[in-house]
Amino acid sequence: MPSSDYNYEYFNVTFPIENVAHVEINRAEKMNAFVEVMWLNLSKIFTRLSTDSNVRAILLTGAGPKAFTAGLDVQAASQGPTLGSGSQTKDPARMAAAIRLHAMEFQDCITAIEKCAKPVIVLLHGYSYGLGIDISVASDIRICTKDARMCVKEVDIGIAADIGTLTRLPKSGVSLSWVKDVALTAREFYHEEALRVGFVSDVYENKEAGVKGGLELAAKIAEKSPVAIFGTKELINWSRDRSVEDGLKYTAIWNGAMVQTADVKSALLSSLQRKTPKFEKL
Repeated sequence: MPSSDYNYEYFNVTFPIENVAHVEINRAEKMNAFVEVMWLNLSKIFTRLSTDSNVRAILLTGAGPKAFTAGLDVQAASQGPTLGSGSQTKDPARMAAAIRLHAMEFQDCITAIEKCAKPVIVLLHGYSYGLGIDISVASDIRICTKDARMCVKEVDIGIAADIGTLTRLPKSGVSLSWVKDVALTAREFYHEEALRVGFVSDVYENKEAGVKGGLELAAKIAEKSPVAIFGTKELINWSRDRSVEDGLKYTAIWNGAMVQTADVKSALLSSLQRKTPKFEKL
């Protein structure tokens, strides 16, 4: 599908490799800080990519050299309908209801990354604060550059992170002690620590190398059976949040249908013939 079909404000969506989409947050002059239209468009993009049969893997980055994203544009948020001066006319219960609804809508937008049927690789580079962590833990594979400055920033602005970090980060394979350390102190952590604790799976010298490496990884995933990739992401995410018994049962039911795909035969024959298999669109 041509890039021109994906026109969303503050985002560039390109297709640099067959079956691979590159989504770039594009507000570099503000260090890719998010205003409301951005998280709404982010959701639209990933919801659409999820069902785009031409796409099998996605790389997510930020425009410019300085930041993946500096997080939420706090100045814009403070002037908005939820936190702005007009909100002070509501009584506490109605204000609480409005904030709750706003937070849940925002959460749903970021959850669109996790719900996307296609694997999402996120490259953290430069400033990767607050919402940048929310986005990264909703993604499937996290990589970073040596200049990445990562931070769960929310306690520094007087709130508990409410868009996904406090829910997903403890389930990301890192220690709970480390999660509480970075969330309670809002301290920066860098590539060495991120790799050591397992927050990222690879580190690249700079953004250029990171984009190249991320696209190569996405291309490798895109070569596989789209049926198998779709199922693998679904089953990992399902099992993460449930018991082993539930995960095994769901896997058996899922594969009861999915192993009947012609992709299994194509993959086995290609392996025997030492050829690269070609698979139909999902």
